[in-house]
Amino acid sequence: MTRSTRETLELAGGVGDLLRAGDVVSLVGDLGAGKTVFARGVARALGVTEPVVSPSFTIVREYEGRVPLVHVDVYRIDAVQELHDLGFEEVVRDDAVTLVEWGDMIDGLLPGDRLDIRLAAGADDDERVVEIEGHGRSWRARAAELAVGTT
Repeated sequence: MTRSTRETLELAGGVGDLLRAGDVVSLVGDLGAGKTVFARGVARALGVTEPVVSPSFTIVREYEGRVPLVHVDVYRIDAVQELHDLGFEEVVRDDAVTLVEWGDMIDGLLPGDRLDIRLAAGADDDERVVEIEGHGRSWRARAAELAVGTT
């Protein structure tokens, strides 16, 4: 549970500190749940200095940091074929962290080894319920780090 934008950014920063090149993070939640805020916190932890904005209309934005960040938003994608046409397979790179907003919409295209982050509005306007779940061998190996890094 985070109780402010600052706390959400801090939690995301803790997650970002654990990310490494090749990692994929699926951000899931309703409109206004805080997916882009979470992406900003991860970006800061990865050393991105430029403003991070939602890639809703561009679909993909790339940022330079200690590890490159590829920020994807699939909200406006109507069909999986559109992602193939855009070259989604090349977007998920071994040399970058990939964040996918609305990742649940393309769950079958995402690698099995990934981190799922679900955000939901809490009781107050700034409160967020955040659920973090690692999948695959890489995240099983980092489970203890993840637990410490997100508390």
